[in-house]
Amino acid sequence: MARAEKVTAVAELTERFKSSSGAVLTEYRGLSVAQLVELRHALGENATFAVVKNTLTKLAANDAGLAGELTDLLSGPSAIAFVQGDVVEAAKGLRDFSRVNPFLVIKGGVLDGKVMKPEEIAELADLEPRDVLLAKLAGAMKASMAGAAATFAALPVNMARLLAALEEKQQQAAGAQGTAETDGGDSADGAADSGEG
Repeated sequence: MARAEKVTAVAELTERFKSSSGAVLTEYRGLSVAQLVELRHALGENATFAVVKNTLTKLAANDAGLAGELTDLLSGPSAIAFVQGDVVEAAKGLRDFSRVNPFLVIKGGVLDGKVMKPEEIAELADLEPRDVLLAKLAGAMKASMAGAAATFAALPVNMARLLAALEEKQQQAAGAQGTAETDGGDSADGAADSGEG
């Protein structure tokens, strides 16, 4: 590869590292060209899978500020899945493909500048897709908002009931006090009448 081609390749890899949501490094030794094509289809439209040269990738990772994170992973035949959208979907595609084709080995990766071990990528693959998680979150928020709306709607009704009960209690208390005064006044008049006679 000529020097100008290497510079161009490093610049392209650097841009891919900077613009992608994540990158998963793999070893593809033993996979046929047909299997690599199948893998590219399995990753979906949000990820691209490229066979890379380790030396050029190290230079690109350094330029992208990821040198320390990726240097140890770049040994043997390497390929990188650059993810533009949902990282979970790409992780599922890689995991599922590696189960069927054990020659694909996930070495690790980077997600939003954080190094990920193969186990973490497997855990990421176990998550539900972003759309499903967002739908669940929206459903939970809608349910809590509906509960809050019902509570707020019930406040005036409950307040009206409380006021009615308080008014009724005051009327009963006023009626009981009036009865007690009437009963007390009759007894005093009776005592006065009996004392006169």
